[in-house]
Amino acid sequence: MRRKPIPPLWREPGRVAEADETIFALASGAVRVPVAVMRISGPASGAILARLAGAVPPPRRASLRTLRGAEGEVLDRALVLWLPGPGTYTGEDSAELHLHGGAAVIEAVAEALVACGARPAAPGEFTKRAFLNGRLDLTEAEAVADLIEAETPAQRRQALRQMSGELAALCAGWRERLRRLLAHQEALIDFPDEDLPPEVEAGLSAEMAELAEALARHLGTARQAERVREGLVVAVSGPPNVGKSTLINRLAGREVAIVSPIAGTTRDVLEVRLVLGGMLMTFLDTAGLRESEGPIEREGVQRARARIGEADIVLALDDQPSERGDDRPGDTAEGFPSGQEMIPVRTKADLGLTAPLAPGEIAISAVSGEGLEALNAALVAAAKRLTAGGEGALLTRARHRAAFAEALAALRRAEAAPWPELRAEELRAANRALGRVTGEIGVEDILDAIFRDFCIGK
Repeated sequence: MRRKPIPPLWREPGRVAEADETIFALASGAVRVPVAVMRISGPASGAILARLAGAVPPPRRASLRTLRGAEGEVLDRALVLWLPGPGTYTGEDSAELHLHGGAAVIEAVAEALVACGARPAAPGEFTKRAFLNGRLDLTEAEAVADLIEAETPAQRRQALRQMSGELAALCAGWRERLRRLLAHQEALIDFPDEDLPPEVEAGLSAEMAELAEALARHLGTARQAERVREGLVVAVSGPPNVGKSTLINRLAGREVAIVSPIAGTTRDVLEVRLVLGGMLMTFLDTAGLRESEGPIEREGVQRARARIGEADIVLALDDQPSERGDDRPGDTAEGFPSGQEMIPVRTKADLGLTAPLAPGEIAISAVSGEGLEALNAALVAAAKRLTAGGEGALLTRARHRAAFAEALAALRRAEAAPWPELRAEELRAANRALGRVTGEIGVEDILDAIFRDFCIGK
């Protein structure tokens, strides 16, 4: 069941409402392609199509037409589709122009569309209109963006599950249970003197506890799901000159970091995105961890420590731990935060090891490639542990996690509330929190933040 369109509260007084404007964008992207798709949506789509193509073709049938500008100049011979609403992606009258992909053709058609009264679409505006017109709920709209950005099979599968409406259906079911609980709770408030069976209140308490446990289970997989969607962060750490930048370059297959025998060469944190074992990982090349008197290097070390503390996986590199007297390879700082995966790595194995390997330590040479296969396997294993259950989870964004946590807290308060009136208020709060996940309640303040990250044309 599709949600109802959101009332146009988002329209600002004194200006043309966005929903009354007709927009267009190059849906096939900015790169040069043989066939470029220009998407049009809004109330004037049919009239604009008639002006450019001479007439509106039959609905949902590709028709070859000559497109002409205001002065009758031929712009292109293109396939034209007329898509009357509401059965369209945005829920509005829409059209598509399948153009030859040359820059001159695209520019000329765009100018003609502007002359006809259309305007270029903002990032994500097509999907935003689909949401506002009830064609998608907010979780499905977010999944569209996730699918466009997906770089790994796990991200693709997760986005498709979200797009299918699984999270929306889950929230709808829970909200219906909350409404039933609230109705029963209201009955206890309205008829306090009635001789209601004691099992009625016991049943309400049991239902609240069961729903709270279900919310808690889903919250338990939220961080793993976010890691699948966003990718894992791998910090490459250790003292200066242990081969951090050399390892980054070897993993990336290109020169992304400056390699120098001079200590302190890496001042800022460099990032490289790679896919290993089907999982997206962002590797951070950090400054060497040491005490420094130079203000620039000292700032680099501080940034390195901060990013290491935020990472999911830490590669703790060292080359000669016996000479430094360290207990753990690469751990020249205060240690690693709990909850991280730490992989100790002995570098420069091609020069020979001066001390036995510690338990779990991997010997590598970024120059010869020795040990890199074992390091990749260790990284993939750590990533699987950190994302276990995440691909099948539904809470893929911090926004979802926050709303579920708020609903769970309200349910816990309802369980502990001494008065029926307080329990009813907390049940309403839980219902409102779940409604924000799908966009049914109180989302106007976050719409721009969500849709501005979309690409143009979607």
